[in-house]
Amino acid sequence: QVQLVESGGGLVQAGGSLRLSCAASGGAIGSYVMGWFRQAPGKERDILAALSWSGTKPFYADAVKGRFTIDRDNTNNMVYLEMNSLKPEDTAVYYCAASEILSRRIDDYIHWGQGTQVTVSS
Repeated sequence: QVQLVESGGGLVQAGGSLRLSCAASGGAIGSYVMGWFRQAPGKERDILAALSWSGTKPFYADAVKGRFTIDRDNTNNMVYLEMNSLKPEDTAVYYCAASEILSRRIDDYIHWGQGTQVTVSS
């Protein structure tokens, strides 16, 4: 059973940057497609980015394309989300998740972290 733990969230001013990390244990992330999701209060959880097993073919949601970058380090079992040009509407709880198939569907992600809060002030 893979366990995922996110870190790196916090409070940042609009226009600033944050780098989220996701540490995996109990299994090798090299076996999974890794994704980042977020959920704002009162809204559904949405996919932001996903990266295939080998680190190629990244997917980005339109809302973050050009501002966020997903990366993975299979050797160290880590996944990252670099977030730049942050906006107040980026405020949400951010989750790391793992899927056994290359998918953008939330239901295909079977392992989840507990989330880390990102708050962007205007």
